[in-house]
Amino acid sequence: MIRVAVSGCAGRMGKTVVEAVDAADDMEVVCGIDPHGAEAGFAVYPDVRTAIDNADFDVLVDFTQPDVVAGNLAVALPAGIDCVVGTTGLSNATLEGLAATAPDGTCLFYAPNFTTGAVLMMQFAKAAAPYFPEAEVIEFHHAKKKDAPSGTAVRTAQIIAESRGFESEAPGSETEIEGCEGARGALVDGVPVHSVRSMGYVASQEVVFGSMGQSLAIRHDSWDRTSYMPGVLLGIRSVGEESGLIVGLENFMA
Repeated sequence: MIRVAVSGCAGRMGKTVVEAVDAADDMEVVCGIDPHGAEAGFAVYPDVRTAIDNADFDVLVDFTQPDVVAGNLAVALPAGIDCVVGTTGLSNATLEGLAATAPDGTCLFYAPNFTTGAVLMMQFAKAAAPYFPEAEVIEFHHAKKKDAPSGTAVRTAQIIAESRGFESEAPGSETEIEGCEGARGALVDGVPVHSVRSMGYVASQEVVFGSMGQSLAIRHDSWDRTSYMPGVLLGIRSVGEESGLIVGLENFMA
């Protein structure tokens, strides 16, 4: 039985994680971590240090805030606790530095997106990137999302840039009128990324490729947070056999 602590257990994603872990036969929620507390059938501690001092768990799942997650990992990883992280906003350098504090045999698993469809979208974009000189990412999220662009959009742009084998700039960026700089989007490794924040969305992303006489669009939509749960459970089941930093759910998808 895998013993799980859920950081951010009082939040929307945290509650969904708790429900998914409770429904799984091979794992259980040992405790929650949330400074605001929560009504639950398990102990809820205000911070990770207090949880470690009072509970015994194998995996920490973190869906908190960008300004909180690094501090949580800085406590959990040196204690030898495997971490499954869905909170975006951490740079690769920060992730690498945090993973370096963990003893051998401890894994920091970070996924910018836990939905299998989004992972496949990124893999399809990787395959298409060498064949199209132009590519743009448009991502749509709910109005309360804490970061822009999303971690998925940033990772998608990075994958496209890595797969191209050539450098490309956003066509038309030089035409942005005075006072409207950024109209062509934020450049992530040369790929324009556009973030839409509005009520009515959970998480959607479209990757648009263009070349002479043709275009290709790849889109993924999540309408409910339960779409993330198969990936979260896969991460929880997989980290015990891994060590060091692993980025991306595709590493665990057979």
